[in-house]
Amino acid sequence: MQNHTEERGLLWIGAFKLLMGLLLAVVATGVLTFVHSDLVATAEHWVQVLHLDRENRHVVDLLEQVGLVEDRHLQRLSGISFVYAALLLTEGVGLMRKKRWAEYLTVVVTASLIPIELYEVVVRFGLGRLLLLVVNMAIVWYLILVLRRQNTARHGLPA
Repeated sequence: MQNHTEERGLLWIGAFKLLMGLLLAVVATGVLTFVHSDLVATAEHWVQVLHLDRENRHVVDLLEQVGLVEDRHLQRLSGISFVYAALLLTEGVGLMRKKRWAEYLTVVVTASLIPIELYEVVVRFGLGRLLLLVVNMAIVWYLILVLRRQNTARHGLPA
């Protein structure tokens, strides 16, 4: 049986997973809107709207890279995003409904992504990447503690 603090923690993690899953589903849908569109023209429009210097090498590089993106790349990116969004939503709903399988699923999935997130932080440091890494490590640590406590309580062992 879970205590009130554990339940609250699981609900917060579930809400976080639901929010991330919904945001990723929105992004995946947004990516699909660019299939069969002129990405270069869209990027050039935004360069103009944002009053960016068209001669800036970063803007030139961006426009060149956008020109290399094909519909199949967008479709693949969207598909992968939808699959990951579904996984996040499954974790979130399961945690919100206090399902033990969701706790295990969240530990496995979140822990499996930590090496990739760590690599990203080392190679391309950014506060957002670092924050995501720290949050996911905290989630894994917390869920492992909860699962261990539940297992010892279930088997009548002292915690």
